[in-house]
Amino acid sequence: MTTDKQQWLKQAEHVFEIEINALRAQQSCLNEAFTQAIACILGLQGRLVVVGMGKSGIIARKIAATFASTGTPAFFVHAAEAQHGDLGMITASDAVLALSHSGETDEVCGLLPTIKRLGATVIAITGKPQSTLATFADIVLEVPVKEEACPMNLAPTASTTATLALGDALAVVVLKQRGFREEDFARVHPAGSLGKKLITVEEVMHSGDALPMVNHSTCLKEAIMVMSQHRLGVTGVQDSKGNLMGCISDGDLRRILESGHVDLHVEVSSLAHTHPRTIEASHLASEAVRRMETYKVTTLFVTDTQLQVVGIVHLHDLLQAGIA
Repeated sequence: MTTDKQQWLKQAEHVFEIEINALRAQQSCLNEAFTQAIACILGLQGRLVVVGMGKSGIIARKIAATFASTGTPAFFVHAAEAQHGDLGMITASDAVLALSHSGETDEVCGLLPTIKRLGATVIAITGKPQSTLATFADIVLEVPVKEEACPMNLAPTASTTATLALGDALAVVVLKQRGFREEDFARVHPAGSLGKKLITVEEVMHSGDALPMVNHSTCLKEAIMVMSQHRLGVTGVQDSKGNLMGCISDGDLRRILESGHVDLHVEVSSLAHTHPRTIEASHLASEAVRRMETYKVTTLFVTDTQLQVVGIVHLHDLLQAGIA
């Protein structure tokens, strides 16, 4: 490695040191204002409107997206666009989270008198607690970054990192207080890898008339017809009380044919596997894949919390959903 490359690594390490120190300073600055901001967001009747400009605007957009994806209605408003009509998106029932490290950004500060007249609560995130933004704000969250990673101390670097972390801290505390769960996350992330990871068995299973099931006294011939109609390669067998007592699969039929002793009128109860593999409807579909791999099967019967069969899930369903 050349001397120049070593120097590059040292410079990069120095950037990390500065930004880590900024995060530590931000952590130590948590105070009553943070809890006030949490209480305000939790009590909102409207939405959280996140406003910023320039680099702060980019961070503001990310913070708004994080809140929106974790159960808090939120959206980003570009400070310059707000002065040309987008301010009409803000109502008295909303709270405005305004970002400006200097606290003097013209486009942001120019909105404050109108926002205050509307009656919306203003939460400021700024590095200058005596700034114009802080003066107008109902709640002030300070970002105490004195040194940027930029050698000229000009380009927002450490300050934007600390601001983003503060926004994450607000969003995570709020989602925990709301009791936001994996199921809720899946609901607002229906597409992409995140949504696929959180799909439940209930969302991909066959139920109702699509569930292949026969009575224990049903003859083999009728059971084969049910299997053919549903095309899942298996049918469940239930006892006189309607409980799942076993199943018959395509593999079982092949073995019966290979034995040379085929009686189409025999009751399926005498042929069924007595311990069919099951999974609860509320479990993640990824868990269904794991069980299929473990048990070397392609179908699982789905049960509810009372262990009553409510559906069946096939490997093909999981493949189509992009899970397997």
